[in-house]
Amino acid sequence: MGRGRVQLKRIENKINRQVTFSKRTSGLLKKAHEISVLCDAEVALIVFSTKGKLFEYSTDSCMERILERYERYSHAERQLLANDNESTGNWTLEHAKLKARVEVLQRNQSHYMGEDLQILSFQELQNLEQQLDSALRRIRSRKNQVMYESISELQKKDKALQEQNNLLAKNVKEKEKAVTSQAQLEHAQKQSLDSSSTLLPQELQYLNFSRSNYHQAIRSSNGISGDNQQDGDETATPHRPNTLLPPWMLRHLNE
Repeated sequence: MGRGRVQLKRIENKINRQVTFSKRTSGLLKKAHEISVLCDAEVALIVFSTKGKLFEYSTDSCMERILERYERYSHAERQLLANDNESTGNWTLEHAKLKARVEVLQRNQSHYMGEDLQILSFQELQNLEQQLDSALRRIRSRKNQVMYESISELQKKDKALQEQNNLLAKNVKEKEKAVTSQAQLEHAQKQSLDSSSTLLPQELQYLNFSRSNYHQAIRSSNGISGDNQQDGDETATPHRPNTLLPPWMLRHLNE
């Protein structure tokens, strides 16, 4: 029959308590040594008896180094926990502040929209009216500024378009003037050619008339009779050329 579970409570019998302490302390030190050897761990064990007697065990007798390491780790852990707690507290406080601010902004927005005005006092209503009046003045000022800027921009565009229109009109006038001058030049050249073509038959007619008069004068001077006038016309030649006429006219008359 196996041994039953021992109830963990303070042993009232002083002798039994001392015996149990000695046995358990020896076993605890043995287990600390075993875990340090088997698992290559640094182990430090400190036990004080009821009378204040010290029982200790440390790996390779380096209790001070293990305690210093414990102090560093415990201090870092405490600092980390403190920072976490402080951060958590700060975030909680910040969340509460932001939530209250959002509620105030929502309430003010509803008041600006003319809602929930029943809860406001006369002084609060007067302050709200002043805020709205100030906001309206700023809005009107900004609106007038935007309108002035728009008008100035439109005036600049209108001036640029007018300058472009004037330039185009000037170019059109110059082209029309050039076309008119070209047309007038062509018309003058055509009239000159037409006048030359009309003067040539008149000159030829004048030359024919002058030749006939010239032959008649020659016949009169040579005493050719009326009966032999036809023969004389065929064989008559000028006695001497007219030096006043150019050579090409003389050749034409002689023909």
